[in-house]
Amino acid sequence: MSGATKVETVGHEPAGHSAAQDIQWEDFRDHLATAEKDGSRRWLYPKKPSGRLARYRTWFAWMLLVIMFTGPFIRIQGNPLLMIDILQRKFSILGQIFWPEDTVIFAVSMLVFFTSIILFTTAFGRLWCGWACPQTVMMEMVFRKIEFLFEGDGSSAKAFDAAAWTLSKVVRKAGKHLVFFGLSFVVGNTLLSYIIGSDALLHIIRDDPRNHTTGLTFMVLFSLLFYAIFARFREQACTFICPYGRFQSALLDENTIVVAYDNQRGEGRGPWKKGQDAVTRKAEGLGDCVNCRQCVAVCPTGIDIRNGVQMECVNCTACIDACDSVMDKVGLPRGLVRYASLNGIQKNEPLRITPRMIGYSVLVTALGCLLAFLVFTRSDVETLLLRAPGGLFQQQAGGRLSNLYTVKVVNKTSHDIPVQFRLMNVDGRIQLMGGESWTVPKEKLGERSILVEMEVGKLAGRHTPLEIGVYSNGRPLETVKSVFIGPGAAH
Repeated sequence: MSGATKVETVGHEPAGHSAAQDIQWEDFRDHLATAEKDGSRRWLYPKKPSGRLARYRTWFAWMLLVIMFTGPFIRIQGNPLLMIDILQRKFSILGQIFWPEDTVIFAVSMLVFFTSIILFTTAFGRLWCGWACPQTVMMEMVFRKIEFLFEGDGSSAKAFDAAAWTLSKVVRKAGKHLVFFGLSFVVGNTLLSYIIGSDALLHIIRDDPRNHTTGLTFMVLFSLLFYAIFARFREQACTFICPYGRFQSALLDENTIVVAYDNQRGEGRGPWKKGQDAVTRKAEGLGDCVNCRQCVAVCPTGIDIRNGVQMECVNCTACIDACDSVMDKVGLPRGLVRYASLNGIQKNEPLRITPRMIGYSVLVTALGCLLAFLVFTRSDVETLLLRAPGGLFQQQAGGRLSNLYTVKVVNKTSHDIPVQFRLMNVDGRIQLMGGESWTVPKEKLGERSILVEMEVGKLAGRHTPLEIGVYSNGRPLETVKSVFIGPGAAH
């Protein structure tokens, strides 16, 4: 299969490289770029990317980082922008508080999220991985840049690692890893603030650390985990652990936009000779690829983009900038490596909307409308009405009958809510036990008893349907249903 792939994909054998390179070139799909044949780790020393897309990615990454580190402190109507409090089962999204009672909304939102990923990947491949994935953003835009400052990039970093240990090397290595761990500690605390809230985190920071030894221990361990990921594990989190690269093969087709090498234009490969131009290269049977391997040098996962679409490619666009830079130097057009589809390269076709994209779009739209409906019609309270256990009806003065109920009200908002109850479908009277007024505290569950009284003549039989409206200062919140038990309903 490797040989067939070679003939169909590139057409000609690359010029000017050794037999060892030919072996690697032919069997690239049989092993990971970050692993040797014996399974040992191949450490990567990517060159620092530069160019138009690198600048765009940097600006976009800084925007995401600002949102990440300021998010816990941003308040909308007094609620955090985003908080996932698993312990208290409370979630704040865009300032809206959600509770376990909102499970349906959570389930539909997950469907919208995953269906959107499928649609996005079908159209644009792994654009998410290269531009917005937290692993990529933190690794390439933060930790990698710090490493460049301490050790250099590419061949300089490789030479630095191979050099003998000196005082300067010890200081630079120690400084880098101290900064790595300190930044990991900051990241860990930031993520913690998304769970417990920024106010709780600031209280812990200001308090005596001896009062929080258990939490501090877990935070140090959590920071060590982040440190290990960004200092050692690195790109293997994408190539070994993340499932996205594996299931993307089921989503990509000939019209998906990916980072691709134009083999129609680039093959066969050969070095650029002094005084050469595109016409003479074509006459010699050579394409635009000068086999400089700069696209490989800048790749953070160590692949050769000229081998075609690969699981390890995260669409970071570093190879595009590197290739464009070389094309500028030799006077050839940019775009030998670019965003393109297979049909765009092989058949020169523009991006087109496929039936699969249309189907996914319809599904995402329908789920999005359902989610919007659930969010906008969501009540501020969740009310549960239960008959008092073991109770039947009671005879009251004036020939009236009464039933006792237990009512539980969950206040989902960040402010106290006074509640009142009204009979909606029958004539009667509701008496709130324990006081005439009831205010449910914010983000709490309140429980009281109510007594419903009805005249015998108003009953519709042994079981009379009840609809009780829940109001707050005259504003309807929701309606709950139950039954009123009358005479003859002993069971």
